[in-house]
Amino acid sequence: MQALTKIVNTILKAVTVSVFVVLVVCVVWQVFSRYVLGTPSTVTDELARFMFMWIGLIGAAYTLGMRRHLAIDLLTGSLTGKRKLLSDYFIVLAIAFFSGIVMLYGGGQLVMKTLANGQVSPALRVPMGYIYAAIPFSGGIMLFYCVEFFLGLVNGTGTGPNDQMPDAADTAAK
Repeated sequence: MQALTKIVNTILKAVTVSVFVVLVVCVVWQVFSRYVLGTPSTVTDELARFMFMWIGLIGAAYTLGMRRHLAIDLLTGSLTGKRKLLSDYFIVLAIAFFSGIVMLYGGGQLVMKTLANGQVSPALRVPMGYIYAAIPFSGGIMLFYCVEFFLGLVNGTGTGPNDQMPDAADTAAK
């Protein structure tokens, strides 16, 4: 499972960086075309919006996998033993429920309905279903990480979703 997780992490990192580069190029061109050329580009404006949505959702999935997501651990930070373990199970199941039902299933339904309706974006003429596909894609990645967290908790080899992953330096020092 760790080898697969490393592959997923590497792919998500590469996709996030690539999308971010395209986003920056689009925004720079948009500013240049608006203020220097005097004619704003509608294509880069729309593309930047779509890239921002994709990077936000994929970045959220990647951040969950790295255990660097936003977490309010005021209550769970003081738990130990069995209570901590039960809290970690509950958190993983809550994230899995949201990722599976809302993002994967609901987002998948949105994509299918949008593709069936033939809705396209105004400037790029891209089917909007492809744009909305970021929702079920990131939901599936989040669900993958939840399975990894859950198996780690069951086997006693992993940490909870709110615990920091050990850094490479920490692992090498042991």
